[in-house]
Amino acid sequence: MMFLVGFISACQKDTNEQAVLNYKASLAADSALKATSPDNYLATSGTLTLKLQDSVYTFNAATDSVAFVNLKSGNNHYFGLTAINKAHDVSFGISSKGIATDSVIKAVAGGQLLVMKDAMHTNQYTLTPYAKPGDSGVIHLTSYMKNDTLAKGTFFTFLTKDEKSNSPFYRVEGTFELRLKEKK
Repeated sequence: MMFLVGFISACQKDTNEQAVLNYKASLAADSALKATSPDNYLATSGTLTLKLQDSVYTFNAATDSVAFVNLKSGNNHYFGLTAINKAHDVSFGISSKGIATDSVIKAVAGGQLLVMKDAMHTNQYTLTPYAKPGDSGVIHLTSYMKNDTLAKGTFFTFLTKDEKSNSPFYRVEGTFELRLKEKK
């Protein structure tokens, strides 16, 4: 019996040590991301609006979480928008390869829309891996980091509900006009 207690205790210790190691690895990854991506901003006001078929989704930065992000991975730079509404039942993200600047038009590199109707039903739309170069849409950044404007522009892309090559594409188009607050 004592052996069994010792074994269980040792397993719990291993589990706790692994949790600490996982936490430390997570902190290191977060620190690396912050060090290489200092230009991520959480908007304090403005909107991000998108349309998919007959549905329109609007994220209001005053009540929802709407951010403009800049990332660097190796030699590659990316910028984009990410948003989740206050109810946490709709989220959206879109990104492009390149550096965010005024009056830039870049091809969409990634996109995802999640709509949770209830706890058991979620519609997930993603950028298909079968899009040909130039067929994934664009992000048109008309204004970036001017006065109190964080980012302003338009976008369109094509998302699908699954990753099958013959799945239908849905055009998603939208606008954004966001005001500045640096994310810390």
